[in-house]
Amino acid sequence: MYTFNSRIRYSEVDREGILTLESLIDYFQDCSTFQTQDGPASMEYLRSLNLAWVLNSWQIEVKRYPKLCEEVVIGTIPYELKGALGLRNFFMDTKDGERLAVANSVWTLFNFEKNYPARVTPVITNAYPLSDKLDMNYGDRKIKVPETGQINACEDIVVRKHNLDTNNHVNNGQYIRMAMDLIKDRAGIIISMRAEYKRQAYLGDVLKPVVIENKTSNNSIYTVSLNNTDGQAVCIVELIVK
Repeated sequence: MYTFNSRIRYSEVDREGILTLESLIDYFQDCSTFQTQDGPASMEYLRSLNLAWVLNSWQIEVKRYPKLCEEVVIGTIPYELKGALGLRNFFMDTKDGERLAVANSVWTLFNFEKNYPARVTPVITNAYPLSDKLDMNYGDRKIKVPETGQINACEDIVVRKHNLDTNNHVNNGQYIRMAMDLIKDRAGIIISMRAEYKRQAYLGDVLKPVVIENKTSNNSIYTVSLNNTDGQAVCIVELIVK
């Protein structure tokens, strides 16, 4: 387990003074990056071998969003390293131990020179001591786009420089920001999010979003498929709004 402490900043909250889902995701991504950069399998080490961790899927369940200035503990728990795959949990707690959010993620170690997944090395294995995975309702890693529901028209999205990460493709969190922007006029609180990453998008690429809305007795479920110009899904995001 790896943890760090923080305090909810003004730049991370919405107009109600509550942490946004985007900022929660940033905290989780920062936590895994901090653990990686503490070595020995840092990003620089991986880059020297033409390797990088590529995110396959996210699942985040939110119990409560913390408020402005609330003190929090962010943690990550790698719980499986096998072949080219790495699985890790995340959590955010209050300083008093109240669990605010939990997450699961699946990663692939990828060799960008060979354009093929790579098996984890002993150096990488030693960098991520394994622990038991968290108790949460684990959803499917694959997200099926519903065949029924209300389809909402969307404008194309052009990938800009601010969407990119250090690997020069669209950052994982940016896809979720795009999906959230497409439903921002809908009222409610996002209590659950799943994302499946299927392809990479790069600077100048055009994404053609499709948003399908379905309702249950308590919630609205938005499935956002961010497609490329060939109609192939680049990223699929499911947002459950209460």
